[in-house]
Amino acid sequence: MDIKEQATANLKQYDTGDKFSYISVIPKASVLIPLFVRNGQLYTLMTLRSKELKRNAGEVCFPGGKRDPMDKDDVDTALREAEEEIGLPPDDVEVVCRLFPLVTKSGLLVTPVVGFIEETFHPSPNPAEVSAVFAVPLDFFMREKDHDAIHFAAMQGLVHFFHYVDPESGSQYAIWGLTAMLAIMVAAFALRTNPEYDVGFDTEDPFSFFQQTLNRRLSKL
Repeated sequence: MDIKEQATANLKQYDTGDKFSYISVIPKASVLIPLFVRNGQLYTLMTLRSKELKRNAGEVCFPGGKRDPMDKDDVDTALREAEEEIGLPPDDVEVVCRLFPLVTKSGLLVTPVVGFIEETFHPSPNPAEVSAVFAVPLDFFMREKDHDAIHFAAMQGLVHFFHYVDPESGSQYAIWGLTAMLAIMVAAFALRTNPEYDVGFDTEDPFSFFQQTLNRRLSKL
């Protein structure tokens, strides 16, 4: 079994499917976490949001956005947004799974959709939304080096921070908050590796942690 097949099998164990489609009390959004294999190593694509945007300007994130009335489901939203933001055709994404949804500080229910793309994909970022697209080795998010975390009572848990320097461009990126947590989840699940630092949840049984977190956030609405 090659690295892609192994990662796919690992990730499918955490697939939530449409288990949370019943939630309708808060607005929904989806992000696509694109994975690919380069030189025998798993990578993910990330974006830097345009500084002209009204929300989260200049922050690192995965391609994604709010649910459109025409979207059939969370996967449809993630694929549509990825095409709009970085020019990734939906048919070029091999969807693997949907992971546990998280609630943002602004009250959006965000579902992470994980899929494989070809290494040869060349992003065409929409300048109105995206100012840069870059690749990060997935195991970067498992290492303590370049990682920090702060406990915020308001967030009811750890907020993770990563400092990443893109070797191709030399650009420096701060990856934190929800995006960092999503990256940690995907890396830990795909690689079946425990992080070198305290991640704030049990990687062997993540469902109970995220279910409790979701229930607490929903109870306050």
